[in-house]
Amino acid sequence: MPATQIRPAGQLAPLVAGIRSVVERHADWTETALLVADELRRNLLTPDVLTPEQRLGSPDDYTGHTLHVEPDGSFSVVALVWRPGQLTRIHDHITWCAFAVIQGVEHEELYSAELELLGESDNHVGDVSGFAPPGDIHRVHNTADTTAISIHVYGTDVTRVGSSARRYYD
Repeated sequence: MPATQIRPAGQLAPLVAGIRSVVERHADWTETALLVADELRRNLLTPDVLTPEQRLGSPDDYTGHTLHVEPDGSFSVVALVWRPGQLTRIHDHITWCAFAVIQGVEHEELYSAELELLGESDNHVGDVSGFAPPGDIHRVHNTADTTAISIHVYGTDVTRVGSSARRYYD
């Protein structure tokens, strides 16, 4: 996944402040993910948090744009842009995560530790969720015919660790 880093837009400030207040509580990962999801819901960003060029995505793979990394490395806010048909490999995460769809539709498949499909859902604009390991094995796929954009918040500095994914599964 190609990635770029951009400066935070004005609409990002309330979201970052809300996430910061949640993270400072030092709750367990599951509670943190759910509380951060609430902040995403309250402060839902719009696609114009990205430039028109960034909103186009890449024909090669889904694209990540780092919107904010907390100075202490406690969380990152990343926009993912998915052209039609683009998908992740099945994976899990190194930390808690929360996401919100701000454009299009993202199809998510959830898997057991044995890689049995547990369920599927289509996440539309305004859909928000949070999760934490273990039990976070999934794949995301843009099954629609338009570009999808989602905002992901990870409980780490993704620019330092390189990815929020812990393991990939075949």
